[in-house]
Amino acid sequence: MLSKVLLIFSPPLQNPETEAESMNNNPRILIIEDDTSILKFLSISLKTNGYRYDAASTGIEGLSLFLANNPDVILLDLGLPDIDGLTVLEQVRQSSDIPIIIVSARGQEREKVEALDLGADDYITKPFHIGELLARIRVALRKHQPKISKNNQFTLDGLRIDFDKRKVTVDGNEVHLTPIEYKLLVLLVENAGKVLTHSFINKEIWGYTNTEDSQSLRVFMANIRRKIEKDTAKPRYILTEVGVGYRFVDE
Repeated sequence: MLSKVLLIFSPPLQNPETEAESMNNNPRILIIEDDTSILKFLSISLKTNGYRYDAASTGIEGLSLFLANNPDVILLDLGLPDIDGLTVLEQVRQSSDIPIIIVSARGQEREKVEALDLGADDYITKPFHIGELLARIRVALRKHQPKISKNNQFTLDGLRIDFDKRKVTVDGNEVHLTPIEYKLLVLLVENAGKVLTHSFINKEIWGYTNTEDSQSLRVFMANIRRKIEKDTAKPRYILTEVGVGYRFVDE
């Protein structure tokens, strides 16, 4: 199964002292993974791409490294030998909003939703392509960077939001959103790159977490897309995570 995941490459040879110095300020990734072959592969991949990393094969060890080393992103497996990965996720979320990417063989929709609702930023299912994982890491690293400019505006391609004036324009033309539509759009933009589950959105916008009645949310999202997207069949801004929720693009 791992052969579907791995890309074969030879890491560039570097002077250890020079390499350590150049990587000193690079992002630090914490890997919590009990499969030794995947753990080794991730470690090599991260090092080759200029990241510092710490590796743990148990949940307890992972929590210890999290507290000791203050990583920038956590790659978290759910099937750990001592405590469940969801428990690790809950423990981290009690004290930190560090980006957490679930990397797990558990691919059921229910498990993805549960992890995202507990505070995970993203979820990738094994087997995976290293290029995709690295892209998700880059998105996660941008999570804490300001997405709103100093003049309290957001711009991406032709979309522009003036938060002070509560004004939305597309290619210079003003778009009229209802109060709920505007609130939904702002919620998505403020969490750009992060998957927001139906229950999370419902709680933030309407104050409840019931996901059985998701028709209203779909209608609102369809209306927003109709107003800001050039092609609703191929949305540029708001993407659907089928069965899970929605994600505003990060770039």
